[in-house]
Amino acid sequence: MNAAPKTLRHLSDLEATGLAPTDKRAALERVAAQYAVAITPAMAALIDPADPNDPIARQFVPDPAELAVQSEEHADPIGDNAHSPVNGIVHRYPDRVLLKLTHVCAVYCRFCFRREMVGPAAEPLTAHQLDTALGYIAEHPEVWEVVLTGGDPLVLSARRLKQVVSRIAAIPHVKIIRLHTRIPVADPARITSELVRSLKAKGKATYVVLHANHARELTTAAREACARLIDAGIPMLSQSVLLAGVNDDPQTLGELMRALVECRIKPYYLHHGDLAPGTSHLRTSIERGQELMRVLRGRLSGLCQPTYVLDIPGGHGKSPIGPTYLSQDEAGHCLIEDFNGGLHCYPPPAQP
Repeated sequence: MNAAPKTLRHLSDLEATGLAPTDKRAALERVAAQYAVAITPAMAALIDPADPNDPIARQFVPDPAELAVQSEEHADPIGDNAHSPVNGIVHRYPDRVLLKLTHVCAVYCRFCFRREMVGPAAEPLTAHQLDTALGYIAEHPEVWEVVLTGGDPLVLSARRLKQVVSRIAAIPHVKIIRLHTRIPVADPARITSELVRSLKAKGKATYVVLHANHARELTTAAREACARLIDAGIPMLSQSVLLAGVNDDPQTLGELMRALVECRIKPYYLHHGDLAPGTSHLRTSIERGQELMRVLRGRLSGLCQPTYVLDIPGGHGKSPIGPTYLSQDEAGHCLIEDFNGGLHCYPPPAQP
């Protein structure tokens, strides 16, 4: 009887499956010693070992380029720590908080903005820390939404998730519970009926945001996992990261957005790459991102249009950085650019 495929966590596993070259072992050992490695069977099955530019491999297989840290890169590139009043909470925006239950993920992305903090060695919130975090939420009536993140909250058991969701739902002023996850694509079998039920709470709206960066990630099993959530009444959104060599061309990015919409998942954010250490080889320019968004606007349904955002380094929050279509002529008339590049005048309101 053949053993079930296992998550690849060590260089020897990657070498045995042809995903890591043996002649780069010394450099890759240094990468793996600093940043966590895990590739689930579902993701490993999508990688073509013969393709040196495989877009799935670029996301998960360690690369010696990660050892090159640029001066502008930072261990906390989006400033979580500056907005963390208690362990596990990030309160950057007035009406919502992040609740980081765990620092473990099913897969570890090579571009992760929390790559210095996540991994199997990281400690989860203790019972006391969770009590304190939930107490903070309860004491701040402006908090309308709680976003469960990490790590990946869906690595936790259905029982554990149900406990946490129930405790959040007991806070009257919290109306929205949102979970950010890779699990439906990274380990679709984990999305069981029991887990789906654990995410719902009477009187509260639950949303799940899927992280996917390439249409190939949306396998039949992944689509079925997402359907289990959506059919249970949990709306799904998506977040993707613009990555060099993964999705930074119009066809690939468009295929991803269409695939998401076909799965009844609304594209939400397209993130510009964060300044995480050792990730410069995966970042594009903002100008390239704006160009891609222009192409998507002209070619694809409005359902397929995410908001292109930059999480401003230092903890200043997300800002839309998509292209603008509005300018003014010398007379003060608004000029609107259409998706073909034509300019059209829109007059100012008539003066009384």
